[in-house]
Amino acid sequence: MNTLTAPPTTDLDELVTAVRAAVARPADWRGTASHVADALREHLPPAELLTPDQLTGEHGTFASHRLHVEPDGSFSMVAIVWQPGAQTRVHDHVTWCVFGVLTGVEYEDLYTLSEDGTTLVEAGSNRAPAGEISGFAPPGDIHRVRNISDSVAVSLHIYGTDLNRIGSSARRYYDLPTRP
Repeated sequence: MNTLTAPPTTDLDELVTAVRAAVARPADWRGTASHVADALREHLPPAELLTPDQLTGEHGTFASHRLHVEPDGSFSMVAIVWQPGAQTRVHDHVTWCVFGVLTGVEYEDLYTLSEDGTTLVEAGSNRAPAGEISGFAPPGDIHRVRNISDSVAVSLHIYGTDLNRIGSSARRYYDLPTRP
């Protein structure tokens, strides 16, 4: 992941303050994700948070830019720039996650694991246009994120962990056959 090279904006400062308050509320992971989603909904920053250089990339790639890691390790914020054709591997997460789409459209394919653990079962899909806020918490968060449009998409992700310490929000990657 890259570090943000642009100076922090007032919008980001306000979001960090709101997420701090949301994370401090007593709740389980799903409840915390809901509180953080409310904070992001109220303080979703503009796509101009990133520099023009950070928005560039090769077709089919995505780039992550770490915007903030809370000193106590309770959350991290990452902007992800999705070039047309970009997609993640199917994965789940180590903690709760909330994301908001700043520009473009982010597509998400949802899966469950078969009872015997040998197959991924398609469980639905989501289309998240600019302004859309969503969140989830493990277990049951197996998904793949894609940009199937012809334009760049940018989303802001907030994870309930210190990404500087663990490196990635992904717990496991699933390279299994898929069935409807």
